[in-house]
Parts: sequence; structure tokens; C-alpha cells
Amino acid sequence: MDWYLMVWRKYAEFDGRSRRTEYWMFVLFHFLAILALGVVGVVGLAISKDYGAVLFVPVGIYGLAGVIPTLAVATRRFHDSGKSGWMLLLLIVLGIIPIVGFIAAVIQIVLLCQDSAPGVNQYGPNPKFPEQAPGMFAGNAAFAPAGYPAQPQPLVGQYGVGLCNRCGATMDPGSSFCGSCGAHV
Repeated sequence: MDWYLMVWRKYAEFDGRSRRTEYWMFVLFHFLAILALGVVGVVGLAISKDYGAVLFVPVGIYGLAGVIPTLAVATRRFHDSGKSGWMLLLLIVLGIIPIVGFIAAVIQIVLLCQDSAPGVNQYGPNPKFPEQAPGMFAGNAAFAPAGYPAQPQPLVGQYGVGLCNRCGATMDPGSSFCGSCGAHV
């Protein structure tokens, strides 16, 4: 249930990465909620032919409210496997075309099922193994597991003072965090 609520807390957050578990647990609970609200609507319609259709309104409201977080978590899921979120949009648009739409849906499901890209990619650190992000290897700049990018070496400026790799600010000697942007080097 925490995975489902996490997606709602990140309602319109399209940047970053999401694990497979986060995506698929959200899809499962989202489907179950729509199913439960639909059953309430059907039961209401069976009880009262005149006013039972009103009980279908919550399904519509919940479905509309769930469009943005569903697109956001799918975009983050694409980011996690190293693909752009724009590829998701392309596959959704291609879904309108009859035969091409089926192929696009299969491709979309395959991409959503792919494992995380190891380490850090252009969308951020791996949420599955955040400890494998560069800079997290117990301060040993020479150590990085095979297949993972090596930890960036801090730039050394004039008089041996370190410079931040992200913003270029001068860092205190021996410090592993930038005082300006908070980056870990």
C-alpha cells in the first residue's frame, strides 16, 4: 500500500526514477480501486434503476484524478530503464492507430517490465540500489563495482583546495560536501 500512496504523494513529478515495484503496485491498487467503485455503481444500478447511475460518478472522478499520477509514474519508470518519457508519449499517441497501437502497447509493456539501469543515469540515481550511486562507496574513489560508473574525482583548484564538480564552488579542505549546492564529491 505504501507504493500506491508514494505515487499519489509524487502526483505530478515527472522527473526522477521509479522502481518496477512502485509502478506495478500502483497499477494493481489503482485497478482494484476502480473495480471496487465500479461494483458499487453496478449494485446501485441494480437496486435503483432511476438513481443508481449516480453511483458511477465516483469511478469517473477517481479515473480522471488518476490520469496524471499514472502518466508520471510511467514516465519515471521509463527513466529508470534509461528511456525518455517522451517515448512513452509517442507510444501512447501511436496507440490510436489500430494495428500499430497493438504493437505500441506491447512495446510499452515490455519497456515497463525492464529492470533498472544500473547505477546513475541522466535521470538520477538508481532507486533500487541508492547505495550504488557514485560517491557512495565508503569514500573510496578508486572502488566501483563492475558495470557501474566510477566516482567522479573532485577538481583541485589553486593551492590544493577542492572545487565542486556540480557548481564549481571552492570547498573546504577535507570536506566531502559542497557548501553551496550540497553535492557529495
